[in-house]
Amino acid sequence: MRKLHLLSNAHLDPVWQWEWEEGAAAAVSTFRAAADFCEEYDGYIFNHNEVILYKWVEEYEPSLFRRIQELVKLGKWHIMGGWYLQPDCNMPSGESFVRQMLLGRSYFYEKFGVRPTTAINFDSFGHTRGLVQIMQQAGYDSYVFYRPENLPQLPARDFIWSGFNDSKVMGHKVADSYSSLLGKAHEKISKWLEENPQTDIGLLLWGVGNHGGGPSRIDLNAIGELMKETSDVEISHSTPEQYFAELKEQKTLPEFAGDLNPRFVGCYTSMIRVKQKHRQLENELFMTEKMLTAAEAQGLLTYPKAELHEALCDLMTAQFHDILPGTSIQPAEEASLRQLEHGLEIAARLRTRAFFALSAGQPKAALKEYPVLVYNPHPYPVKHTVECEFMLEDQNWAAEFSLPVAYRNGVRLASQPEKELSNLNLDWRKRVVFEAVLEPSSMNRFDCRIEMLGSKPAPQLKEEGGRYTFDNSRLRVVINSSTGLMDEYAVDGVSLLQKNAFLPLVIADNEDPWRMDTNSFNGVIGSFSLLDTGRGTDFSGVKGALLPSVRVIEDGEVRTVIEAVFGYKDSFICQTYKLPKNGTEIEVQLRVYWNEKDKMLKLSVPTALTNGVYRGQTAFGINELAADGTETVAQRWVSAEEAAAEAGGGLAVTCINDGIYGSDFRDGEMRFSLLRGAGYCAHPIGDLPIMVQDRFLPRIDQGERRYTFWLNGGEWNERLENVDREAMVKNERPYALSFFPSGDGELPGSFVQLKDDVIQMSALKKEEQGDDYVIRLFEPTGSARSTVIGIPSLNIVKEVRLNGFEIKTFVLRQASQTLEEAALCEGL
Repeated sequence: MRKLHLLSNAHLDPVWQWEWEEGAAAAVSTFRAAADFCEEYDGYIFNHNEVILYKWVEEYEPSLFRRIQELVKLGKWHIMGGWYLQPDCNMPSGESFVRQMLLGRSYFYEKFGVRPTTAINFDSFGHTRGLVQIMQQAGYDSYVFYRPENLPQLPARDFIWSGFNDSKVMGHKVADSYSSLLGKAHEKISKWLEENPQTDIGLLLWGVGNHGGGPSRIDLNAIGELMKETSDVEISHSTPEQYFAELKEQKTLPEFAGDLNPRFVGCYTSMIRVKQKHRQLENELFMTEKMLTAAEAQGLLTYPKAELHEALCDLMTAQFHDILPGTSIQPAEEASLRQLEHGLEIAARLRTRAFFALSAGQPKAALKEYPVLVYNPHPYPVKHTVECEFMLEDQNWAAEFSLPVAYRNGVRLASQPEKELSNLNLDWRKRVVFEAVLEPSSMNRFDCRIEMLGSKPAPQLKEEGGRYTFDNSRLRVVINSSTGLMDEYAVDGVSLLQKNAFLPLVIADNEDPWRMDTNSFNGVIGSFSLLDTGRGTDFSGVKGALLPSVRVIEDGEVRTVIEAVFGYKDSFICQTYKLPKNGTEIEVQLRVYWNEKDKMLKLSVPTALTNGVYRGQTAFGINELAADGTETVAQRWVSAEEAAAEAGGGLAVTCINDGIYGSDFRDGEMRFSLLRGAGYCAHPIGDLPIMVQDRFLPRIDQGERRYTFWLNGGEWNERLENVDREAMVKNERPYALSFFPSGDGELPGSFVQLKDDVIQMSALKKEEQGDDYVIRLFEPTGSARSTVIGIPSLNIVKEVRLNGFEIKTFVLRQASQTLEEAALCEGL
């Protein structure tokens, strides 16, 4: 007999049009009603996932939580999905997705003794292919989703989703929403029966959603009557696992390899502050774990598991699919920023604790030297531009300049002074910038000495012929002094960018933060232009003399820094170009003051690769992105590559970012999406105006926002093999601090090392449940390769081979001092 599996659920957004307190109230009341129905109706099963909701019930109504535990034992309440919540499924890093599953599965196993095997993300706005391998390694064999509602590339509603490293899970695309209107569930079922007369096995979701509700007595009674009246189809209350178990027995499913995208492309950019803080907490939390693990494993402190767990929960909550995408109300945005800052504060305190512990054994400073300690959390050497500030031992009121110079083991390093953050116009506080290669997973010691000069060195690069021309033998950059834009970027004599690079564009947009009506932002309505001298001087806050709107502000042994100021109507940008004296990577920073409504800001970087391929980082992998102007989503980096590069060399231009996700590409032009002036939680409804037109209504992302990009170009093979580590280092940045050590203690060594140039370490942490340490590696290029993991303090040397894009997790057993391959979700 044909069979229809009914999946009763209650879609509950913790925040959206409401704040989290109201979401908690809705969760408690919905779960209470669902528990009543589970106890009252024979055969009925209620399904629900999301740890965050169960935690609220456990805290605010513990008697109800105990009822649910009993219902789970009886099989009447099904723990579905098993993640911390339903996150955005494009923007979190691969390691963040691991933690969503790890925290979820740990909680549900501890509280209910269950391990779901079907993952659920009904409402997330698209899904990265990188999820497949992560889910499979976490113990999932199937996945249910709803959005994108229309996905013509799918071969069928039930299919095999193929991910990186030959990973596969069964997938089900929900047909007609994950919810139903109150009292209308039986009509939804009848409609399915009419429209699917040849379908042998089906899955249908019902229950009042969005603000809770779930099952109702009127629905359950009507469904019961329909079950009795229907003789040719078995209609039963069910679970996702039951559906997939029967599906697997009955059908051979077609295969699909790719993302489940795009949907709601405005969400790649809306509420950029939340996105940037989210990225920052990802970076600092995972880096802090690495530092704390190295410190505890060498006997320097006790690993603060509870504090790290609290910060991790802050990060998981921020990834919710109406928080990270920027589609909630303004108070929810403010609460999310507070929560992210809370996680960042925990991470900062723990990082400092680890830093001081890891500085044990450092010798005392010599007379007239200022120590700078830099911890490299990565298991490989890192070429790094260190920036650090410190105070001179006394104020210098003389008409001279104290020049800080960095040394390592007595050897002078290329270094230069730059403007410190303080604005006390006195030779007292110093900011030193120097280049160094940092040893892996260890504290690196530098010492600054002061050389007295008659005055601060003046910039040597001058404007000639209406442009600033910078050349370091490998890199040539030309900044146009009339436009403030980059007219040339050439590596080893090959020009890789077209003129007018790094132009801020203004794009036609509307009030909808999802941007439900389009998959692209192509309507250029203007651009920022260089401010005239008078306006630029006023914007810069300079008095007494006119200041050129393009100027060299720093110039030394390490880099030259050029600054330009731009305007568009009531908005302004201060843009800086940091040009290295060695190497080919340039850093571009923007400080944006945005006061435009219903407009989008993009940054245009036209490459010379006009027929290029566009690719970007995703969760534990690389995606080929649309090259037709469609808005795309990627993580820490994107690349424009010659179309034939992969087959036989060629060129590539890579660009790393510190907290954006959206961009588009066409005819070689990369356009990075910086912000949108959309409304808060403004949803198109029919022919009505998106927002009411009778009052002032605030817009998202008004005011000051900051961005950093690192652009590099050259041979395709070199760029592909290096960009992922470069992006990791730019985001999980080695931590520098001027500190005078006591000289006491024993100097810790390099804790963990990887003996290759490509493979990444995404996690170094203590087990969630146990006391051993977890090391997670992945291959970021798509090509199989080997590395050697070394842990010198334990005399461990282990060769590891990874397939292209493969994730491997290891547990370092303290008792036996061995390194063993382990499951992705520790102990589960």
